[in-house]
Amino acid sequence: MPDHPRCGFIALVGAPNAGKSTLLNAMIGSKVSIVSPKVQTTRTRVLGITIQGDAQMIFVDTPGIFKPKRRLDRAMVAAAWQGAEDADVIGVLYDVSRRSIDEDTRSIVARLKEQGREAILILNKIDLVKRDVLLGIADAFRQEGIFSDIFMVSAFTEDGVAHLKQFLADRLPDGPWHFPEDQISDMPMRLLAAEITREKLFLQLHQELPYSATVETEVWEEFEDGSVKISQVIFVQRESQKAIVLGKGGQRIKALGSAARSELTHMLERRVHLILFVKVREGWVDDPERYSAWGLDFGAS
Repeated sequence: MPDHPRCGFIALVGAPNAGKSTLLNAMIGSKVSIVSPKVQTTRTRVLGITIQGDAQMIFVDTPGIFKPKRRLDRAMVAAAWQGAEDADVIGVLYDVSRRSIDEDTRSIVARLKEQGREAILILNKIDLVKRDVLLGIADAFRQEGIFSDIFMVSAFTEDGVAHLKQFLADRLPDGPWHFPEDQISDMPMRLLAAEITREKLFLQLHQELPYSATVETEVWEEFEDGSVKISQVIFVQRESQKAIVLGKGGQRIKALGSAARSELTHMLERRVHLILFVKVREGWVDDPERYSAWGLDFGAS
């Protein structure tokens, strides 16, 4: 630890698909949160940890904030606001390719105003719009009166990310580091492995499968040669969804397993034996145990 350490929490909040997970991974320099084109991919609070100079930066990637309709929605939105309330710095992400400010983002700004919280604005996906459009969006947000600073980045290309990272590091309070220097997340490896498989599931089937599918790691067995056997179950809610995941002759789940195994091998830096099963569990979205495993409040209102 340096002689004059700094440490703090930075919450990334925004509407679904604003690019929070992509930005988090760019900040950390490694994947700690899964990414897909499907909204509400992130289900729970994910901590990403990185060092910048004397500062340990603890990023809180949160589920997208939107108007919840179901129990799972309410729990995810509650987790997002909890992450923001505990943070030293709040960064509101906005996808500039949307052009006009959407209702979900307006609701986020309104709630921060009610709480008297100051935030920074992070305009993301600047590679997708022209400069005059970008400046118009920035001006509209500036008039809200709660943003101390505005940053323009592309989390995908990492344009502007280094400047934002240094700014955030400089804003953190003095204090000891909370985690070892080489730790990049607080997520248990069994859960992260399941999230990697869930990401591949969404990437391959996001047009066909509801986002309520989930993945759980049931077996994690390490061997003397350094390899690891990971057995996971993909839970869906109906038999018809099970058939979609399996694919004709089992080809879909083979492709899914191959993609997940490749990324896990790269992440763990060792040989991975990945075994996937698909099971139907009707009503799992109303099972309190599932919420506990994700760190969500089953009774969130």
